[in-house]
Amino acid sequence: MVTVAALYHFTRVDDPASLCAPLLATCQAGDVMGTLLLAHEGINGTIAGPRAGIDAVLAHIRALPGFKSLEHKESTASEMPFRRLKVREKREIVTMGQPDVDPTCAVGRYVEPADWNAFISEPDVAVIDTRNAYEVAIGTFEGAIDPGTESFRDFPAWWNQNAERFHNKRIAMFCTGGIRCEKSTGYLLGQGVDEVYHLKGGILRYLETVSEEESLWRGDCFVFDERVSVGHGLVEGPHELCRACRRAIRPEDKSRPEFEEGVQCHQCVDEYTQADRERFRQRHRQIVLAKTRGDKHLAVTR
Repeated sequence: MVTVAALYHFTRVDDPASLCAPLLATCQAGDVMGTLLLAHEGINGTIAGPRAGIDAVLAHIRALPGFKSLEHKESTASEMPFRRLKVREKREIVTMGQPDVDPTCAVGRYVEPADWNAFISEPDVAVIDTRNAYEVAIGTFEGAIDPGTESFRDFPAWWNQNAERFHNKRIAMFCTGGIRCEKSTGYLLGQGVDEVYHLKGGILRYLETVSEEESLWRGDCFVFDERVSVGHGLVEGPHELCRACRRAIRPEDKSRPEFEEGVQCHQCVDEYTQADRERFRQRHRQIVLAKTRGDKHLAVTR
């Protein structure tokens, strides 16, 4: 069984580039795979590996100045959900494109998972899913509003176009692990919204701690690794990934007439040119060939 750790932490980092090589070496020494992003605003990422390797990486990060209080969320995978390791410096650890938003200065009020159901059921609370449309498509909270965004960078524009809808409402926001809400709630506070709340620990913490019998979550939660989705108890979901459009599909979707392995699914059948599809077919043939040889092909990663 592989341990999966999702983590983020906002803190001021003077020289994020200098942290990359030592962190990369620690991951490699512990056979840890996944992605870690470093920026002047902190760290974000998901990693997977053996228990000892994950513990070593977490200890390394927490020993860095400003990272002592780093929190993380754990789940498991039946096999390694990543095919490579990336430790990179970025401009933002989660891209919103709003340089004035600083989660170390202002964020919404946290709502514990145990209190979330009661809170979002109150009549003056509007619940907004801050994730992208392809994530929302496979699961969300009952009654939540889907902004229909293609990327998190689109959220500020959506809010500016829809703000009047939420007059005299308390705003409750949620995302996968909590990081997008750190910025989206801060953004709303900067726009003059007084009462902004978000689910502490995100959907992952909720699914881990709230029983399925009591849950207001419907469907599965999209995750950015080869598991594709998780459900209550953070067990692996049934979804696979369309290698063309990167959207989640269920096993039964592979029986639809539009589906071609590695080339298209019913969701993207009209989105690509014939030249694109031939390129996808060539890539898929290389993946199949690599598997028959017992090799790993990097094209299967995100």
